[in-house]
Amino acid sequence: MTRSEMGTPNQPAYVLITPVKDEEALIGETIASVISQSILPLQWVIVCDGCTDRTEEIVRAATECCSWIRLICLPQRAERSFAAVVHAAEAGALAITVKDYHYIGLLDADLRFGPDYFERVIERFETNPRLGLGGGMVVDLGQPKDRSPRNRLNVPGAAQFFRRKCFEDLGGLIAIPEGGWDTLTCIQARMLGYETRLFTDLVIDHLKPRNISKGGMLRRMWQMGVRDYALGYHPVFEVFKCTGRLAKYPPVVGAVAWLAGYLAANLMRRKRLIPHNMLRFSEAEQLGRVKRACGLSRSVACQFVDGAHMHANSGQPTTGA
Repeated sequence: MTRSEMGTPNQPAYVLITPVKDEEALIGETIASVISQSILPLQWVIVCDGCTDRTEEIVRAATECCSWIRLICLPQRAERSFAAVVHAAEAGALAITVKDYHYIGLLDADLRFGPDYFERVIERFETNPRLGLGGGMVVDLGQPKDRSPRNRLNVPGAAQFFRRKCFEDLGGLIAIPEGGWDTLTCIQARMLGYETRLFTDLVIDHLKPRNISKGGMLRRMWQMGVRDYALGYHPVFEVFKCTGRLAKYPPVVGAVAWLAGYLAANLMRRKRLIPHNMLRFSEAEQLGRVKRACGLSRSVACQFVDGAHMHANSGQPTTGA
C-alpha cells in the first residue's frame, strides 16, 4: 500500500515509532492493527533492538506491502532493559525521513486496538490546542476494561501520542534503568505548560502481562516499588497509593510487595537520575492529589500533607485527578 492509496489527504498527518525486542508471537497483531487504521501514519519506524527471534523477518515482510513502514535494526545486547527502550525510541525518532507531520506516536509491539483508534485520538488533539500528550488506556488481557483510573494525567509509554511541538520541546526522553520513563515524559510535558490526558474510553489490549521479563507477580510488584522510588515519588503519596492497591490482585500481598520495594530502595539510598526541578514538581503534584483525596476534612493526615507540601516547592502543580 502506498501513501497515494490511503485517501486521507486532508487529515493531520502522524508518524509512529515502535521499539521492539523479540516479539515474534505478538508483533503481527500490532502490525495488523496499524494497517487497518482509518487514518494511516505517514511513516512508521520499527526499531528492532537486537532481536534474536523472527521479529525482524515479520517486520521486513510488512515493509514489502507497506512502503510507509521502515525497519531499523540495532546491534544485539545481552538482556532487556527499560533504559534500552528509550534509546531505541530515540533511534527511531532520528530515522524519521518525512517532514510534514503534525503528531508523533510511541507504540509498543504487543498491542491490539480498533481501526479508528488514531482517528479518534487525533480528533481530541484537534479540538484542544493545549493538549500535548495523550493516549488510550492500555489494559492487560483478562483485566476489566471498564475501570476508571483516578489519575488521568499520565499516559502509559506503550501508547503515548504527542503533538509534534510538544515532543520536540521535551528535548529527548529520559532513560531510567528502573523504568518509568513514560511517567517522566508526562511530567516534563506538564512542566512545559502542555496538558496531558489518558483517554479512558479508548481501550488498547495489551497482549501479555507488563514487565513479565522481571519474573513472577510479586517480583514485578517489588520492582514497581523500586521504580516509584527512582521516579522520586513522595513517601506520603506512595503510602496512599499502595493503600489503594490493597484490594487489587494479588490482594494485600501485591500492595505490600510494592511498598516493600519502595522502602528497600529508600533505605539503600539508590541514586535517582531525574533532575531536581522535575522531582520537586512531581512531589507537588502527588501531594496535591493526596490532599484532594482527603476532601474537605482537616484530619491529621491532611495536616501532615500540608506540611510535606511546603517542601515540594517547584511552582504550581497541574490540577486534576
